[in-house]
Amino acid sequence: MPEDNFPPDVAARLDAVADCLARARRVLFITGAGISADTGLPTYRGVGGLYEGELTEEGLAIEEALSGEVFQTRPDITWRYLAQIEAGCRGAQPNDAHRAIALFEERLDRVMVFTQNVDGLHRMAGSRDLIEIHGNLHHLLCTVCAHEEIVDDLEGRELPPQCQACGGQLRPNVVLFGEALPEEEMTRFIDALQTGFDMVFSIGTSSVFPYILQPVVYAACNGVPTVEINPAHTPLSEVVDFHLPLGAAAAMRALVRRIELYSA
Repeated sequence: MPEDNFPPDVAARLDAVADCLARARRVLFITGAGISADTGLPTYRGVGGLYEGELTEEGLAIEEALSGEVFQTRPDITWRYLAQIEAGCRGAQPNDAHRAIALFEERLDRVMVFTQNVDGLHRMAGSRDLIEIHGNLHHLLCTVCAHEEIVDDLEGRELPPQCQACGGQLRPNVVLFGEALPEEEMTRFIDALQTGFDMVFSIGTSSVFPYILQPVVYAACNGVPTVEINPAHTPLSEVVDFHLPLGAAAAMRALVRRIELYSA
């Protein structure tokens, strides 16, 4: 959809969101795989998502293959699909949505990003007040000793990868299905929510997890302007003040233009 030819109702919503954003000083962005779709990375549950409606070669749902339980008994299975996800992220660069959020962080009192993504693109774009609640695929931890390492990619690595210090098995510092979220990061997020935000965005997430859904619902119930950017309808679409049925990059470019943050 050409960005100068949005339907009138969408253009009006963009105008209203930009007006709220221009007056906000503290903004929370909650992001999922959809924000990286314009980079070329697949979503996982959305339309055309990776593994959507399919079982793995082992006959497992992808959530099972990527679960802590399967990793404990068959790490080779879990690593096979982690490696596929990592390969899909390899060489990816932030898109205009990631960059716009980082730009807002430079201009406002506080911009926090709470992301489900493990691709590292928010950090690469320059976001600093960042919670990668599901971790990062490129940060590897030994399951036996204290060794850890940061890798650019997994190309050429034996899977499951072995620890160079003790020979133990490495795992990425990510939250697998069925595992607890990192307590320290959740505490930081809850503290930020209690301090309060002037505006809350949900971008590119299917909003199936309570910790993604509830902060937006709470904000909406307390009069904080809420925005969902997602081409699809989700459980939040009827809750938020503004649902923008657009891709993340197109929507964020339009908002940045409307509040004239780009230099001439």
